[in-house]
Amino acid sequence: MGMSTVDMAVDIGPIRMKNPVMVASGTFGYGREYADLLDINQLGAIVVKGISLMPWEGNNTPRMIEVASGLVNAIGLQNPGADGFITEHLPFLREHDVPVLVNIWGRDVDEYVAVTERFNDVPGIAGLELNISCPNIKEGGIAFGTDPKSAQTVISAVRKATKLPLIPKLSPNVANIGDFARIAESCGADAISLINTLPAMVIDVERRRPVLANTVGGLSGPAIRPVAVRQVWEVANSVSIPIIGMGGITNANDAMEFILAGATAVAVGTATFTEPMTALNVVAGIAEYLGRHGFKSVSTATGALEQ
Repeated sequence: MGMSTVDMAVDIGPIRMKNPVMVASGTFGYGREYADLLDINQLGAIVVKGISLMPWEGNNTPRMIEVASGLVNAIGLQNPGADGFITEHLPFLREHDVPVLVNIWGRDVDEYVAVTERFNDVPGIAGLELNISCPNIKEGGIAFGTDPKSAQTVISAVRKATKLPLIPKLSPNVANIGDFARIAESCGADAISLINTLPAMVIDVERRRPVLANTVGGLSGPAIRPVAVRQVWEVANSVSIPIIGMGGITNANDAMEFILAGATAVAVGTATFTEPMTALNVVAGIAEYLGRHGFKSVSTATGALEQ
């Protein structure tokens, strides 16, 4: 069976994707940054960098460091704000034939609701990815995504504020990821995106100082992939809504681990920094794998783990 006979289309709730490979928030800018390097129309979807209601400066530098098999970053969610994104970046993305997901965040529930409402009735937005790994300033800095009550509060508030497809992005830093997935599903989420980065720290031993100005950052890249695959598998066994799996995908075999574990789609992130074509190479590789293993569609491979 050749590649051409494999159906690569998937549905993430109401969002139709021509293939299951998207690019992860924070690793693809707002699309334009990569448009000269690859045909972005061939992507399954683009997830833009996290957007808050007002412009945000992010953290001081240095804010990124390579480690063995990964990257630790503390960019701090720098962005032009919702209005800035809508006027400066969205017109370019609208010219393309690819679903655009906006990753949104806030420092308290009111901010989450306000940024959500700003995207209602804005043409060219396929859905919202809800970053709940942000410290809640009202609750003394505990992340919304690591406290079940906070997670429920923010997801349900955002759900009430929009008819757009809603995809909470879960924090991996919890004892039972399945509980948080069930909360998201019960609040009316259309899908779940996981995982976000793992908290990490790197020390310059000669200077005896943390390398990052922020001291702590988020670890991404191949180092976290086995953790991500395990959490996707747990979530797939906890909920029935679609899962977008991510964390250290560099090639089609990596992507297939997530799909076999129960993901409907995957996102390529850190690998794009070293090889901008990674996401499209993954698309081709998944099609080749499916053809070789006799799958007629990528959706039939979701959760097809032999145990």
